[in-house]
Amino acid sequence: MKKTLLSLLFAAPLALAAQTNGAISEQMLQQIKQAHPVTTQDRAMRNALAANSIDALATAAEGAMTDTYFSHEAPSKGITDQQQSGRCWLFTGLNVMRAKVIKEQGLGSFQFSQSYCFFYDQLEKCNLFLQSIIDKAALPMSDQTVEWLFKNPLSDGGTFTGVQDIVTKYGLVPAEVMPESYNANNTSKMASILSLKLRQWGLELRKLATDKKVKPAAVEARKQEMLGEVYHILSVCLGVPPTEFDFQFKDASGKPMGEVKHYTPKSFYDEYVGWDLQNNYVMLMNDPTRPYHKTYAIDLDRHMYDGHNWTYINLPIEEIKAMAFASIADSTRMYFSCDVGKFLNRKTGILDIKNYDYESLFGTDFPMTKAERIQTFASASSHAMTLCAVDVDAQGNYKKWMVENSWGPTYGVNGNLVMTDEWFDEYMFRLVVEKRFVPAETLKLLEQKPTLLPAWDPLFLMEE
Repeated sequence: MKKTLLSLLFAAPLALAAQTNGAISEQMLQQIKQAHPVTTQDRAMRNALAANSIDALATAAEGAMTDTYFSHEAPSKGITDQQQSGRCWLFTGLNVMRAKVIKEQGLGSFQFSQSYCFFYDQLEKCNLFLQSIIDKAALPMSDQTVEWLFKNPLSDGGTFTGVQDIVTKYGLVPAEVMPESYNANNTSKMASILSLKLRQWGLELRKLATDKKVKPAAVEARKQEMLGEVYHILSVCLGVPPTEFDFQFKDASGKPMGEVKHYTPKSFYDEYVGWDLQNNYVMLMNDPTRPYHKTYAIDLDRHMYDGHNWTYINLPIEEIKAMAFASIADSTRMYFSCDVGKFLNRKTGILDIKNYDYESLFGTDFPMTKAERIQTFASASSHAMTLCAVDVDAQGNYKKWMVENSWGPTYGVNGNLVMTDEWFDEYMFRLVVEKRFVPAETLKLLEQKPTLLPAWDPLFLMEE
């Protein structure tokens, strides 16, 4: 009798496996259909969704945050607009710097030229791709690094490390000196043309670099010719970056300040920014998939061949918040990045996990943790903004945070986005703070040799 029972127990799953083979059989399809019988409420939802978006019907009638008061705010003037481009990282980095310059110089609304920095960012990224292809020429096309390079030859996205490297090398100019163009604000077509050329040239350089009859100097010369074409395309699309210019600041009332002075981009940066971008800042990350209080770097995820792989300290969220609060309390804004698309109410500009009730709408739940979302590619940093305000209650608890966005002055809360502290916990990823706000024991972690992560790591595929 026991033998018969065991035979039945083992036979049942085998029969099911033979029946389905992992595919959806007719019998399984019928069972799937019957798992959730259609109710009157389902028909009503189906009718409503025929003419409305999911978010429109899932919008919570109660519970979502609406308060936009902040107890602590680091001031600035004017909202920028990246328009149809992926340059949020650049706008954010420059917005951090311009806030300090506006404060120190007593200026009205002022902007650095994003186009100027973007021109050299794209030129440097093209060189990074071409030189990396030369370096990896002996590896097969199926090698994961080579494959990643050809899949990602060029991007208009980036991180604060790119701002540090580009500005340190090329300086800055005011927005009036090199204004935005259509293709600066709408980067996709220019990027697709350059990417196609880079892939073409990448194949050519692989052949040249592995041909024993071709000297390295000849390969380098050919790469330089390619970069000459890149420079030409960029100058046609974005304009030619100035090497010198005359400029006069205006005060908060719009009146000229001082005399008209002559600058180079480097001298302008040295006089009006001047602080050490490379050594003044620390990038912090909240990545619960990896050990905290460790230092990491991302291979090949940089903006210049001779630049820096971006390096960060992984910390618990509460430690990051403490440094963010200290910076805001000192009227100092910060580079901040997050998964902005999650639970964003595009009408109000509020980020709150209570904005949408998908569970009630579909009769299911979404229990994944932040770590599980990262591991399964469901969440990663997708947008950079400038962290500028925090609201703290009488007991010292953080209630909400505000970021200056770069989607124009009419989006969100006067150009800003407001996030609840709970949303901050779940979807904030990176913060760049000045070292003076970082505890000494945390700064010591930078003495570690960073763990090198590949460019295709799940957390870094959704580049800002």
